[in-house]
Amino acid sequence: MTVKATPMIHVPDVRATVDWYHGIGFTVVNTYADDDGSELSFAIVAFGSSEVMFNSGGQPSASFRREVDLYVQTNNVDDLYRVLKDRVEVVEELHNTFYGMREFIIRDLNRFWITFGQQVQ
Repeated sequence: MTVKATPMIHVPDVRATVDWYHGIGFTVVNTYADDDGSELSFAIVAFGSSEVMFNSGGQPSASFRREVDLYVQTNNVDDLYRVLKDRVEVVEELHNTFYGMREFIIRDLNRFWITFGQQVQ
């Protein structure tokens, strides 16, 4: 049996969130509009084989909490860090961890955390 979990994050503005994630390298898989077609109510984006779903109705994260923390594994975290570091809010700069990963953490426009990591060889 193969199982794949896809996180769903409730956000205040699905269109703005999709645009932000697309701007840092995620691919837009699909979007769905409200019944009247005026706003996006749901979307799926992907980074490699990792997918994330966004649904309307959420709130931005409070600055003192980590309500959402995505962990995205990549095969070239150093290059990705160089591309993103001056374009996004970096929470933790590129570093090696005690658990064998090289990673960095950023915040998205909703103040949710995204960790990009690569296993140390």
